Amino acid sequence: MVFNSATGQPGRVGAVLRRYGYEFDIRRPGEGDRLPSDMSGYHLAIVFGGPMSANDDHEANVAKIMEWLPHVVNSNAMYLGICLGAQLMARHLGAKVTSRADGMTEIGYYPIEATEAGRDLFPAEMMVYHWHSEGFELPERAELMARGSVFPNQAYHVDNRIWGIQFHPEVDDETHERWLAKSAEKTERPNGQNPDQQRAGRARYDAAFGAWFESFATRVLIDERVIVDANLGVCSV
Repeated sequence: MVFNSATGQPGRVGAVLRRYGYEFDIRRPGEGDRLPSDMSGYHLAIVFGGPMSANDDHEANVAKIMEWLPHVVNSNAMYLGICLGAQLMARHLGAKVTSRADGMTEIGYYPIEATEAGRDLFPAEMMVYHWHSEGFELPERAELMARGSVFPNQAYHVDNRIWGIQFHPEVDDETHERWLAKSAEKTERPNGQNPDQQRAGRARYDAAFGAWFESFATRVLIDERVIVDANLGVCSV
């Protein structure tokens, strides 16, 4: 797991993976951690979000991740990019990452809808948690799985191995309150939802969002052998 801040935590993503016996190798490149050039020992690499732009090559974490992504792409490991992680991979694959000309953001709960290709993995419409002011173009060879109205590209995959999602399934109650306490002023940006609106959205939508992520993880990210072992009460990875 790769974090783009000193305090980032795996939250719900980690809770789901732990239930299937996965162990985590956590790296924080912005804090000086090296990223592994040999990915042969990893089933899944996850790059989480962060407050910087995917175009900020002067940021140590952005520069190091961009240098590392070719090792991931050239390996057999699965990849999940969450928000900034999705944008960084899209950029590595040749797509642009930009803000909207009108300054519109998605900070709070907003709907996404499945594309024709994504109907097996995404519901027709779902409210998900966002915190971003930039979006990614669709990389060449990528298939769009979910779209939105403010930022049209919300989820993509390449060859069923490299996945990018614009939203934040990792955000649990503790993470949500920490973000609101630390960055409440950002919720005042165009189209942002204030903390009370976000808490109301969480109460209404998070259970379904969490159930979706667990289904997505077991169908896409988790090794089928681990699912079998978990059902038997014995996990090995």
